[in-house]
Amino acid sequence: MSLPDLEGPWWPPRRCSSAERMMWITPDRVFYAGLLGSPSMHTKGAILLYVALEGPLRIRLSNGPWQDCEVAVVQPYVAHQAACEARHVVAMYVEPESVDLARLPAFLRAAAGTVQAPEFASHVRRCHARMVAAGRSLDLQPQDFDQLVFGQALSTRVVDPRIGTVLERIKRDPAAAASAQACADQVHLSVSRFLHLFKQEVDAPFRAFRTWKRARSLLHHVCSDSALVDVALDAGYPDSTHFSHSIRQNFGLKPRDIFAGSRKLHLIGHLKGIEPGRVRGAQTAQP
Repeated sequence: MSLPDLEGPWWPPRRCSSAERMMWITPDRVFYAGLLGSPSMHTKGAILLYVALEGPLRIRLSNGPWQDCEVAVVQPYVAHQAACEARHVVAMYVEPESVDLARLPAFLRAAAGTVQAPEFASHVRRCHARMVAAGRSLDLQPQDFDQLVFGQALSTRVVDPRIGTVLERIKRDPAAAASAQACADQVHLSVSRFLHLFKQEVDAPFRAFRTWKRARSLLHHVCSDSALVDVALDAGYPDSTHFSHSIRQNFGLKPRDIFAGSRKLHLIGHLKGIEPGRVRGAQTAQP
C-alpha cells in the first residue's frame, strides 16, 4: 500500500468533482465517496459511518429529530435517514460480525447519530484525496483498510466455530439458498438451537443477517450492464418485486434509481469478476 502525502485545508470542505467518486469494497468493509441521493428511512446490517465531504450532513434515527453534523455513526439494523445539501459524502461500512464490538474505538462502540470527531473526519477526507490522487496505480488489499482508515487493525470477533461456518457460507455466496434448516443441519444443530446460538454470537437474527448480506451483494453487480431483472436473479431474488422491496428496505432507494444516479464511480477491490486489490473504472451506484 502506497499513497501520496498531500497538504492543504480539509475543512471547510472543498467542492468535489465526478472524477473523485470511488468505492473500495472488501468482504467486511466498504469505503464509498460519492453521491448521497435522497434515501428514505432504511436499515443496513453494518456499522455505518457518514463523514461530510462537501458540506454538513443531516442525520435522523428512526422517528427522532434531524441533527446536523460532520460525522455520524449508525449502529447495525437501526433505521435512519441521511441528507446533505452538497452532492458528495463519504459512507463507510464495517460488518459487525467481523469485529470485537467491545474493543472498537469509543466513537464507534457507543455512538448513535452525531459524534464529535473532527480529527477523524479530516483524516477520512485526506484518505479519500490520497486514494484519488493515486489513481490507477493504487494497489490496496482488504487487510489495508483498517490501518488506512482507523490507524489500527480492528480486533476480530471470535465466534462459535459452528456459527463461523455458517457465516462463511452466507458471505461466500449470499445469493444461494441458505435456509435455517439447511444451515442447522450443516453444523449438526436443531433449528431452534441454531437460531438461538446464531443471534447470541452475531447480535442479529439469522433472517435479518441473510437479508442484509444478499442486499449488500448488489455492490458486486453495479458495474454490470445487465437488465435489473437479471441482476435480481443473479443476486438470488425470486423476482424483481422482491428485489426492489429488499433494496429499498436496506438502501432507501429503488434499484433503478441507484443505477440511474451512478456516474463513473471508480471501483477498488474485492468484487466478483474483479481481481482483488486491482482498480477498475466503471459505472456503479451509491451504496
